[in-house]
Amino acid sequence: MQMLMPEPQIFVEKTLALIKPDVIDKEEEIEDIILRSGFLIVQKRKLQLSPEQCSNFYADQYGKMFFPNLTAYMSSGPLVAMVLARHCAISYWKELLGPSNSIKARETHPDSLRAIYGTDDLRNALHGSHSFSSAEREIRFMFPEVIVEPIPARQGAMDYLNLYVNPTLLAGLTALCKEKPADPM
Repeated sequence: MQMLMPEPQIFVEKTLALIKPDVIDKEEEIEDIILRSGFLIVQKRKLQLSPEQCSNFYADQYGKMFFPNLTAYMSSGPLVAMVLARHCAISYWKELLGPSNSIKARETHPDSLRAIYGTDDLRNALHGSHSFSSAEREIRFMFPEVIVEPIPARQGAMDYLNLYVNPTLLAGLTALCKEKPADPM
């Protein structure tokens, strides 16, 4: 008896990458390294965040001593936000970034992006999502129009259906019932 095997699936993960204001002039160089490291840049935009937007983006850091300096630094000029995709994107991006403190990165991970482009613990040149859930949240923050995969399940799916699918379906079926065509297909 031959056992039926499901089709193999390729899991592609997404993460958010930010090129911070102090290294914006190295954008092309950094993007080249990203692409040569096996990432696909799915979305990209250049923007400047207000201090309030930075506070919202880094809300999980609120209350820490460096928070005011972080929001001032991140709103000091334009930055580049990118959605990167590849297998295990979050862990590979974190590995490519190196430690968050650029000084330590130069000692322990001299080939990492933060060791090469960063200045210190605060001005570490680049940002990367820490986990799958933070990647989802951060991508939605920087790219609100993008659908983050995987498609939401349970309550998220119900909300999507109720907001977008059901009204369209109801209108279409109502029109179909009023017309009563001989061949509804």
